[in-house]
Amino acid sequence: MGVTATMTRREFTAAGLTTLAGFAHAVDDAPVGANMGLLLYSYGRRATAEKDKNFADPVRFIEFAKTRGANAVQLPLGSRTEADAALIRKASEKHGVHVEGIIAPPKDEKADRDRFTNELATARNAGAGVVRVVMLGGRRYEVFEKPEEFAAFAKRAEETLRIAEPIAKSQKVVLAVENHKDFRTDEQVALLKKFGSDWLGVCLDTGNNLALLEDPLGAVETLAPFARSVHLKDIGVEESSDGFRMAEVPLGQGCFDLKAMVAAVRKANPTARFLLEMITRDPLLIPCLGEKYWATLGSVPGRDVARTLRLVRKHARKDALPRITTLKPDEQLAAEDRHVRESFAYAAKERLIPG
Repeated sequence: MGVTATMTRREFTAAGLTTLAGFAHAVDDAPVGANMGLLLYSYGRRATAEKDKNFADPVRFIEFAKTRGANAVQLPLGSRTEADAALIRKASEKHGVHVEGIIAPPKDEKADRDRFTNELATARNAGAGVVRVVMLGGRRYEVFEKPEEFAAFAKRAEETLRIAEPIAKSQKVVLAVENHKDFRTDEQVALLKKFGSDWLGVCLDTGNNLALLEDPLGAVETLAPFARSVHLKDIGVEESSDGFRMAEVPLGQGCFDLKAMVAAVRKANPTARFLLEMITRDPLLIPCLGEKYWATLGSVPGRDVARTLRLVRKHARKDALPRITTLKPDEQLAAEDRHVRESFAYAAKERLIPG
C-alpha cells in the first residue's frame, strides 16, 4: 500500500529538532572540511523572501556561503561590466570561495547570441571557468505528450549547442549541461559525443535520473567522465498509487550511496567541484505507472521499472516525506537553512569529499 499521509507542522518541527540534535555541535559554526560548494537554489526560498536585500547578489552570496562552510558557489552572474565582474572575483579570492555561473542557452537570434556571449564574458571575468546550462526547463514526462515532440526537442538541443559551443570556446568557459530530467544517460552521452569538445561537459545532478527510472549510482558512473561540475544531493522516497515520490533530503538521510557517487566522479575527473543542491520543497511525483509518463519513454526496459520500484519499497519511510508547504513562511526558511547546515555537517563529519 502506498504512503499517502502527510506530516503535520508539529510533527515536522519535532522531527527536525530531533535530527538537528545529532548535529548540534557540528552546526553551531561553519563546519571545517566539508570541501563542498553551495548552489543558490539551496536557498531558493530565502532568495525570494530577501530579494529586496539582494540575497542573490554574487558578492553577498559568496560571503554568506562562506558562513555555511562552502568553498564554492554556483549562481546566475548575468551580464556585468568588467569592473563589476572584478568585484566578484575579488570576493571569491578573499573568501576562498570558487565561482561557477548559471546561464540560459542561446537562441538563434543575434540579440540573444550577444546576450549569451556577454554573460560568458562576465563569468570569465568573475573567475568562473564553468557555467551550468539546462536544455529543458521542465520535466520530460510532464512537458511532452508524443514521441515526436521529444524528438523535436532533442534536435533543437543539438542545434542550440552548435551555436553555444564555439562561443564558449572563444570565451574559454566550459558549458556544463545538466542532466535535468530530460535526457536519459545514454541519450545525453550520445549528444555530447557528437561534439567531442573540451568546452562541453555535464553538470552532473546525482538525483535527477532516478525520475527517469535509472539506477542512481549507475547514472553517476556513466556521466562521470563528462562531469565538469556536480550538484550533490541525497533523495528520500515514498510510494504512490501512480508511481512514487522523491524529495531532496539532507545528505546522509536519503537512499543514495553518496561515498560511491563521489568516488566515481573523482576517479573520472578529480577537478570537478561538488556543490550542494538541497531544495526544500514538497516531494515531486514521478507518475511512472500512468500512461502519459510513457509518451516518450517507451524504450525503457521493464527491468528498470522493476529495479526502481524495488528501490522505493526498500527505502520508503514509515512516515511520509515532509510537505514543506504546510509550514508557515518563517518555518519554511528555518527548515531550508537547517537542511543546508545538516548537509555540510554530515559532509565534514563523514569526510564525504576528500580534500
